[in-house]
Amino acid sequence: MTTHSEIIRRLRDELGDSLVIMGHHYQSDSVIQHVDLKGDSLELARKVESVHAEHIVFCGVYFMGESAALLAREGQNVYLPEPDANCVMSQMAPAARVDKVLTSLAASGRTIVPLTYVNSSVGVKAVCGKHGGSVCTSANAETMMRWAMDRGDAVLFIPDKNLARNTANRLGIAQSDWHMLDIRKDGTAVDLETANKGKLLLWPGLCAIHARFNLRQIQTARDTHPGITVVVHPECSPEVVAQADAAGSTSFIINYVRQAPEGAAIAIGTEINLVERLAKEYAGRKTIVPLLESSCSHMASVTEDKLSITLQEVRNGTADPVRIPIGFTEHARAALERMLKACA
Repeated sequence: MTTHSEIIRRLRDELGDSLVIMGHHYQSDSVIQHVDLKGDSLELARKVESVHAEHIVFCGVYFMGESAALLAREGQNVYLPEPDANCVMSQMAPAARVDKVLTSLAASGRTIVPLTYVNSSVGVKAVCGKHGGSVCTSANAETMMRWAMDRGDAVLFIPDKNLARNTANRLGIAQSDWHMLDIRKDGTAVDLETANKGKLLLWPGLCAIHARFNLRQIQTARDTHPGITVVVHPECSPEVVAQADAAGSTSFIINYVRQAPEGAAIAIGTEINLVERLAKEYAGRKTIVPLLESSCSHMASVTEDKLSITLQEVRNGTADPVRIPIGFTEHARAALERMLKACA
């Protein structure tokens, strides 16, 4: 019986240079083995410009496919093996509510610069673009928060409160200048009087995968492996980041492990696929353990068989490309391009 791997290899040969497969580090090994370009969100956004293939198959959640489609060249199409692969965090910031809150905040006369984490819908990116804002990733959040601070009276960071607070701590922004927005009642519950005094306005979203990590797990890792170092993703809570030895994007974590000396023991707080991949890669040389086996079900919904089916549809001309809703393209692309220019 022909395996999915064999089918994928055959289809890749048939499609040749017309196909490029991209994938995020959180994808399973069964999918990652077929990827031409892998990386974190910033790396993959940067790589889209260098891709000349007609077909881009993106192994990741929907907002990643949307970003690739926004940055793709004319005539290129982007496809998702699982179009329903979602992101709980991104759903915490509906575009219409973000727009309403921004409009209310701007009524004071202050310039509020919105900065949305890449883990957001194309609608939110478009709202940010329309209001003069931009996008950031976990790898460039400090650069982009500085960028936004330089352009207005306050920054509205959407939707990840943990990345926002961790970034603010790194930049030395006093907690007295932070304000967590109350976005209930369709955004009308915002305390405008208090918000108008803040320099960093926080949208109350978070990543359910990284919210699972806690201080007890860090202590257990240190008790179990004396001398172990702990590295976590900045979507973790500020308390966890403060107790870790280092924090950074998935690419940062990969480099941290790579640069660690032989015999090192490292506990990692991020999505389990990446942790297990690193543990296999360095087996016998370095001890890599997860703080907790925290898995993203949406990333896991992209499977080898779905990739196989997508490639068959691409070859047959029946695949449905990612389509950006009318009215979103200009502003959303502007927001992304501001990030790429600022981080060039």
